Amino acid sequence: MEKPLRLNPHFFPLLLTFFFFPLQPSLSASAALQSDYVRQPPRKVVVTQHHRPPSDPQQVHTSLAGKDYMRISWITDDKDVPSKVEYGTVSGRYNVMAVGDHTSYHYFFYSSGKIHHVNIGPLEPSTTYYYRCGGHGPEFSLKTPPPTFPIEFVVVGDLGQTEWTASTLSHVDSKDYDVFILPGDLSYADTQQPLWDSFGRLVEPYASRRPWMVTEGNHEMEIFPIIYPHGFKAYNARWLMPYQESGSTSNLYYSFDVAGSHVIMLGSYTDFDGNSAQYKWLQCDLAKVDRNKTPWVIVVLHAPWYNTNLAHKGEGESMRKAMEDLLYKARVDVVFSGHVHAYERFTRIYDNKADPCGPVYITIGDGGNREGLALMFENPASELSIYREPSFGHGRLRVFDEGRAHWSWHRNNDSDSVVADEVWLQSLTTTKSCWLNPGITDDSMAKNDEL
Repeated sequence: MEKPLRLNPHFFPLLLTFFFFPLQPSLSASAALQSDYVRQPPRKVVVTQHHRPPSDPQQVHTSLAGKDYMRISWITDDKDVPSKVEYGTVSGRYNVMAVGDHTSYHYFFYSSGKIHHVNIGPLEPSTTYYYRCGGHGPEFSLKTPPPTFPIEFVVVGDLGQTEWTASTLSHVDSKDYDVFILPGDLSYADTQQPLWDSFGRLVEPYASRRPWMVTEGNHEMEIFPIIYPHGFKAYNARWLMPYQESGSTSNLYYSFDVAGSHVIMLGSYTDFDGNSAQYKWLQCDLAKVDRNKTPWVIVVLHAPWYNTNLAHKGEGESMRKAMEDLLYKARVDVVFSGHVHAYERFTRIYDNKADPCGPVYITIGDGGNREGLALMFENPASELSIYREPSFGHGRLRVFDEGRAHWSWHRNNDSDSVVADEVWLQSLTTTKSCWLNPGITDDSMAKNDEL
């Protein structure tokens, strides 16, 4: 595993604050934007209890694990439960069994349960499978993604485990989807390991039924100098992603293919300069993409490269300078990020200018975290920023075919979900000029309703 990125000098005092006062929400500044919608304050942290027997699975979640395979991950208090999954296409009838691996970890005085990871497959696409973990406990079911278009991704960043989180997940679950993407900041445990367990139990009803693909944020670091200098101990043990299947050497960055889409999950908090393993892996990964077979390329990371919110201003700049050229030359279609607790959609950009061949940048760090919303945006607004709003919510990217996708952002109102922003996207594979003239730019794109 690569060493983490250098921390700013304020990180360690913040870590101590989280360590001793983990559940204290911060108050946000007054809103900078005018809107008829009354912004909602942070809500209480939800601590989800464990009520099953020690041998029964808890914190069950699924992820994609290479072509036609999925990984089932769960935890048991009983260390003697085998790492096996029985499954089939009929409820209560398991005609296939797969065996996997297990791990555990310690963090100061905390000892995790037995963490199981089992790959099942090969699986048929668009098929519901019923499964049981470790030979004990309740039956779960999952649906595999479709083999081709259309496919729908749900994108939610900075999720946390508050009453707003529960509201977001309820809105997400009100409409079907195929793959859940989380661009960092999962549990907000911040060294308080029982909060990792609580988060796993909170999301289990959703993550056990659809694949959850995540990348790390700053709240996953959990670095403690000298004792835990490399960080990500809990994250790597609990949320194993298909990094090996994608040729990566680190669980902090990887890629996967699903239904004509290639999704790259980058690590904002591990080395990314031109000499780093992540940079070299990204070069190789992009070079392997056949846009005739995989017309859509999506990138996900935590700290945004473009941001007009005053929160976390410029924190993604060094990574942008190191990697933006790779994404631009590969004609990446869209880049999702989190970190900033608000929603913002940009036009297509390259090197701080509107460019019809650059990615659409979207910040969606508004899942429901305990720290509250980032209410202050720069004024006047940049022409590159098309829509921005500091509200909790979630996004949906429905890829209809090789050329068209629909993006919508759903704001959490008090009890319902409202589409507040939407746009049709065109895959850059359909823009011939982007492949013939790599340097083309056009400032007139900044206000387009279709990108």
